[in-house]
Amino acid sequence: MRDVIEELVPAWERGRTAALATVVRTFHSAPRPAGASMLVTSDGAVVGSVSGGCVEGAVYELAQEVIRTGRPALVRYGISDDDAFAVGLTCGGILDVFVEPVSRETFAELDTVLRDLATSVPVGIVTVIEHPDPRILGRHLIVRGDGVTGDLGSERLTHVVGDDARGLLAAGRTSTIGYGPDGERDGAELRVFVTSFAPRPRMLVFGAVDFAAALTRLADFLGYRVTVCDARAVFATPARFPGADEVVVAWPHRYFAEQNAAGLLDARTVVCVLTHDPKFDVPLLELALSDDNLAYVGAMGSLRTHDDRLDRLRAAAVPEVALARLHSPIGLDLGARTPEETAVSIMAEVISGMWGGTGEPLGDRRTPIHHDLAAHDIVDVRDEDDARKLV
Repeated sequence: MRDVIEELVPAWERGRTAALATVVRTFHSAPRPAGASMLVTSDGAVVGSVSGGCVEGAVYELAQEVIRTGRPALVRYGISDDDAFAVGLTCGGILDVFVEPVSRETFAELDTVLRDLATSVPVGIVTVIEHPDPRILGRHLIVRGDGVTGDLGSERLTHVVGDDARGLLAAGRTSTIGYGPDGERDGAELRVFVTSFAPRPRMLVFGAVDFAAALTRLADFLGYRVTVCDARAVFATPARFPGADEVVVAWPHRYFAEQNAAGLLDARTVVCVLTHDPKFDVPLLELALSDDNLAYVGAMGSLRTHDDRLDRLRAAAVPEVALARLHSPIGLDLGARTPEETAVSIMAEVISGMWGGTGEPLGDRRTPIHHDLAAHDIVDVRDEDDARKLV
C-alpha cells in the first residue's frame, strides 16, 4: 500500500478526489494478501492491484462510482464459484475489498502520514470499513508509537480501537478487527482495518541452545523477526531453529556491534542472552546495556550466575544505571521448567514491559484489565485550535 498512497499526493494536493481500493480480508486461495491496494484517479488512471488482474475490472467500475458519489463501499468478490468466474476470480479465493474516496476532506491527515513514511517513522492507519452509522464509515485514525490522532465518533470507540491499533503497529501487523457499536471487544457490528507501515520488531537471541529454539518459535508467532546468533557453527544451524528468520555464526558482541552501527536496532528491539557463558555474555552485555534505546535486554542464568555476571560487568565499568536495565534472571516467575514454558516466561516479561503490565494475576486486580492509552495519547483533530483530550 505504501507506493499507492504516495501516488495519491498529486490528486490530493490539487483538491481532487481519488478512490483507494484495499483488500481488507481474504479467504482460501486469494491471490493478494490483506493490505494490497489499487488507486483509481478522477481522470481514470490506475495504480496498483488488488488481485493480480482477477477482479480489477469490477473494482475499477466500483471505484469510479465511489468517486462520483463520495460514498465508500465494502464488497466481497468470489463468494461462490459462479460469482468468482463472473468477475474473473478463477482461483476460487474470496476477497473483501473496501473502496473509499480520498481527498482533503475525507483524509486530511494524508500529508502527515507521508512525512512519517519519508522519515521511516512507524505509522499506522485505522479505517472504519463497516459501521451502522454511514457517517462514520471511512473515518480514520492515525496511529504512532506515542499516541493516536483522530476521532471515530465516540470517545470509548476511539480509545479502544486506538489501543488495539497501537499493538498491531508495535508488531508491524496489518489486520481487520471487529467491535460492538461503542467499542465492545466481543461485538462485530463494526469493523476497522488497521494498516501498519512498520517492519516487524526484531529479536536477537544469542546462544544456540534448546531454550533458544522454543523462544524463536514463540517470538515468531508473536510477530518478531528473529535472529539466532552463536559463535559455535556446529550448534548455530537453520535446521535447529526453524522459527528463526536467520541464523548467524559470529561472536555475539561483534554481531551486535555491526547491527547497531548499521542502524538496524531500534526502540522495539529485544535482546535475549541465553548462553550464560561469561566469555560470550559479558562483552555482549557491555554493548547492549550501553544502548538505552533498546526495548528489552535479558540474560538467562541462575541467581549465582546473575551475581557473578553483575560483578564482571561492574569490573568492566558498566554503570549502575545501565545494569538496572538488565532483566536477569530472564523472564517472569511462572514456575517454568521446560524450554517451551521458559519461552512463555520470557515473552511474558517482554510484553509486560512493552505495555506497562504488572505481571500480577488479573483476578487480583481491581483496575481495568486493559492498560488503556493515557489521556494525552488520543487527540480529537476536528478542531485543532481547541483539541480536546479523550479519557
